[in-house]
Amino acid sequence: MFDIQEELKKLPRCPGVYIMHDEADTIIYVGKAVNLHNRVRSYFRKNIGRGPQIDKMVTLINRFEYIVTDSELEALVLENNLIKEHRPKYNTMLKDDKTYPYIKVTMGEEFPRVLFSREMKKDHAKYFGPYTSAAAVKDTIELLNRLYQLRTCNRSLPRDCGQGRACLNYHIKQCMAPCQGNITKEAYGENVKKALDFLNGHYQEILGELKQKMQTASDQLEFEEAIRYRDLYNSVKQVAQKQKITDSDGEDKDIIALANDANDAVVQVFFVRDGKLMGREHFYMTHVSQTPREQILLDFVKQFYAGTPFIPKELMLQEKIEDQEVLEQWLTGRRGARVYIRVPKIGTREKLVELAARNASLVLDQDKERIRREEGRTIGAAKEIAALLHLEKADRMEAYDISNISGFANVGSMVVYEKGKPKRSDYRKFKIKSVSGPDDYACMREVLTRRFTHGIEEREEMEGTAEKKEVGGFTKFPDVIMMDGGRGQVNIALAVLQELKLSIPVCGMVKDDNHRTRGLYFNNEEIPIDRNSEGFRLITRIQDEAHRFAIEYHRSLRGKAQVKSVLDEIPGVGPARRKALMRGFKSIEEIREADVETLLQVEGMNRPAAQGVYDFFHQKK
Repeated sequence: MFDIQEELKKLPRCPGVYIMHDEADTIIYVGKAVNLHNRVRSYFRKNIGRGPQIDKMVTLINRFEYIVTDSELEALVLENNLIKEHRPKYNTMLKDDKTYPYIKVTMGEEFPRVLFSREMKKDHAKYFGPYTSAAAVKDTIELLNRLYQLRTCNRSLPRDCGQGRACLNYHIKQCMAPCQGNITKEAYGENVKKALDFLNGHYQEILGELKQKMQTASDQLEFEEAIRYRDLYNSVKQVAQKQKITDSDGEDKDIIALANDANDAVVQVFFVRDGKLMGREHFYMTHVSQTPREQILLDFVKQFYAGTPFIPKELMLQEKIEDQEVLEQWLTGRRGARVYIRVPKIGTREKLVELAARNASLVLDQDKERIRREEGRTIGAAKEIAALLHLEKADRMEAYDISNISGFANVGSMVVYEKGKPKRSDYRKFKIKSVSGPDDYACMREVLTRRFTHGIEEREEMEGTAEKKEVGGFTKFPDVIMMDGGRGQVNIALAVLQELKLSIPVCGMVKDDNHRTRGLYFNNEEIPIDRNSEGFRLITRIQDEAHRFAIEYHRSLRGKAQVKSVLDEIPGVGPARRKALMRGFKSIEEIREADVETLLQVEGMNRPAAQGVYDFFHQKK
């Protein structure tokens, strides 16, 4: 038995990481401390203003453990690793672990290439980035290869020089073919140097060069070449216009600012490389309720720069954070060169931080508006349906549909919507076992019986165990069942529920003559719905989704069984003759009406086979 008060007395007065566990032994919080004794004990003191979230977390602590380190820096690294591995519920978390693209110039090769990369390695290559758009990186690489005709192949040069023919890029003037010895190492190196200048933002020289080449080609009436240079000129100009000078010192820096409210936080980062704004990105932070702004910024910096391969020389923050010296030491170690964390108060740098903060606020406001609209489409729509049916709630809705072709491969679908959104992990497929032929009512009876019988059995099994976990799928029953159809389908569902002694509201999604949803059938009457309401749109989405899911399953079964045809049942007609028959006649009916002589005209058909086809259809009659 873990006695918290006794264990608190044993805490060492040294740096380390502490790990909080709940009753199920799940890690719910990880933190670091300069002094474990003081820090961990502080959680169990009363009335020290920790905030409701930490207070709630403390009530859940069943035990804690700790790992002693030699320094606060070691504790910082270990804390980061543990948070990333366990993603504890009460740690402020960077919502998205993104890998950003880089442009890599393979300077370690005698004939360097310009490549797309998701990671930085110590491999003598030059890296540019990170960029926020993979598409923009690929476009830039393509433009560089067109401008400077650099190779894209992975041949080992000059060792493989002269082996094999030049590739297509050479013939379309996008490579100088160093693999064929068409360009010296020195001349190729000049083109690489120009590509590096381009990546460093020096565009004027190449713009002037392209303009001159375009004019020369035009004067010599080489209009195709002139057009090619014109297109390259416009591409370079477009790239140049996107780069905005942000600072005259030409340094690499990240500008970081935060916007938050009671429940949400957005961190905006501007990536400045060689003094130019290369891109920006925003990040959502979770579990931020009642968390101080400086703590959110601190958690972001630790988590983001633990995962990104590129660390700039300078981080410019909106406000001062704890552990700044330790963070600088850690970042310096990761970068291999000195890193500074600064909070600018005046001048251009302060304005850049303000700009990042305004962008973060804008993202947060737009996101809240998007969430408000999304809640209207989902939670609000579900509440509309509940009010329409006079139900307490319609948080979980299940819809069912049947799909077949003339009774072949009867299948059923169950789709689930929770709080107005599809919960695809709870979708279920049913291959009908007891019904042959096109009988949708009987198929629906089987589907519903299997679904709820299975659910009842799972619930009984759960009641017999000590573990009371709530799971989805069959075990969780809906607040309302939405049948694809009217009175007949609803009555089938009600009959099944009555047999199983279940009480769940059932309504039918009724369609008009044009096969569009027009209302709900509930309690023996059709209830009209405002076609402009979010509730109506949600019903339509549910009905369409149930239909789509059933058809998709049916198609997959048909794909596995290939094509089910009455021709499969005819003795002497194999795959080749079946295909020949389907090519020779427009339909099964035409084959049925054909006489033996007509059948003989089909490629690959002999008299016994033709007679067999004829007899098969006419005996069936």
